[in-house]
Amino acid sequence: MKDVFHKIVSITMALLVLFTTTSFSVDMHYCGDHLMDFSLSGDVERCMMQPQISHKMANCAMVEMKMDCCSDVELSAVGQDDLQISFNQLSFDKQLFITSFLDTYSCLFETRHQEKVHFKDYSPPPLIRDVQVLDQTFLI
Repeated sequence: MKDVFHKIVSITMALLVLFTTTSFSVDMHYCGDHLMDFSLSGDVERCMMQPQISHKMANCAMVEMKMDCCSDVELSAVGQDDLQISFNQLSFDKQLFITSFLDTYSCLFETRHQEKVHFKDYSPPPLIRDVQVLDQTFLI
């Protein structure tokens, strides 16, 4: 039970460190209330409702008209960058504590030699009579 709990806690902490240090962004393009495109890795494709500016119509007053039905939404999560600690920035006391902790922790996983018990499956002979009680010899 203790080993299973230890593994669950280790995996949970590893995932916690992974998710807190990872940055990602999600881009979405809406036309009205409808989601038209969704992207996790790059730019989204715009729909055709955006006005196209041509060279002929560059001076036209219609270029000033913009359509407000389309919108782009970007959700982003920024991870932490301050988790990189090098050993040359630690004081001597902290380095001593870390090395002694790691040495002690590694000793927990060493296998100890256990003696083999050869008479483990041997059953003693049945006791027919109690000789000490019959002879009245007791150690005091």
